[in-house]
Amino acid sequence: MNRRLAEGFSADIVPAERPPVRAVVALGANLGDRAATLNAALGDLQALPLVDGVRASALVESVAVKPEGPDADAPAYLNAVALVATRLAPSMLLAFLKAIETRHGRERRERWGDRTLDLDLIAYGDVVSSDDVLTLPHPRAAERGFVLAPWLSIDPDAEIPGAGRVDALLEALRGSHRGTS
Repeated sequence: MNRRLAEGFSADIVPAERPPVRAVVALGANLGDRAATLNAALGDLQALPLVDGVRASALVESVAVKPEGPDADAPAYLNAVALVATRLAPSMLLAFLKAIETRHGRERRERWGDRTLDLDLIAYGDVVSSDDVLTLPHPRAAERGFVLAPWLSIDPDAEIPGAGRVDALLEALRGSHRGTS
């Protein structure tokens, strides 16, 4: 296997065999056969080089979120979260996620538009990065119930680096929605 997949393109020296890191990937689709696409994407994740395992949540349905807020008139999303044990560098994992999206017909016409597949790298171990290409953890993960709830269902001790425990974040999010209803 090419060491650059594990090191990323900018790494100088990294041990050839480093232990897997747990990455959190959010999956969503609101066009086409959503369930079939998400299941195929999970298979694609499992088949990636230097991926040692994928564990996924059940699929959950959610209302589409646009820049202006929730949009009940847009096609609903199916969402899931996958825990991925990987030795890929975060930048390489992100590149593979974008390639999987493209293979499943993802077109980037408008920000937060409808899509056949959306794969977001939510967290990569304890890595915190504000790089222009890859921000970790995902900057809006703590505000997204459709990420937090499925993640919590497969990892009750989950935490978002710098933001806190997923269970507390989800409870706060639910509390804020109760207060505005």
